[in-house]
Amino acid sequence: MEPSGSFFINRATAAKAVSMSLPMIEAAIQDQAVCGSGYLHIVIMDPARNPANSAFHDAILHEHSIGDRTRWDADYAGFARAKARVAWRTGMDGHMVQELRPYMLIASDTVLWGSIALDGIVVSASGAHPWYDEAFAGTVAMCLRAIAKANIHEQRGKNLFLLPE
Repeated sequence: MEPSGSFFINRATAAKAVSMSLPMIEAAIQDQAVCGSGYLHIVIMDPARNPANSAFHDAILHEHSIGDRTRWDADYAGFARAKARVAWRTGMDGHMVQELRPYMLIASDTVLWGSIALDGIVVSASGAHPWYDEAFAGTVAMCLRAIAKANIHEQRGKNLFLLPE
């Protein structure tokens, strides 16, 4: 049976987490030392969908591009999805897999890094240097986790069970 997706992390909360993070990210990628191109793509995965219950494409919850995609000098969206796939499949940050557990990599995995797996929340970014991609993905993941925590706090005051509205 196809999972319905996370109750507290959905497309709207994912977009909100990106929006909260954008002022920092957009300012940072203007610095050539951070991002040579000035372009970035972010991918957020649904934490309730995993390799055991969902296809990768179906588990992509939200994507966000920064900069005019017609002017991109590389496929940042494709790179971000490939980074997200490694973190989603392994449940670990892409850099951790590549540096500490390379035996978990499979054919067609990327050797690019810049993805985060934070308490089941997977976010990736591509366009900047990998250490900044990782920081941007981590920022979005932390905002998303905070939004989910705020939402459960609000829900507890209404119902004992999670009911769709």
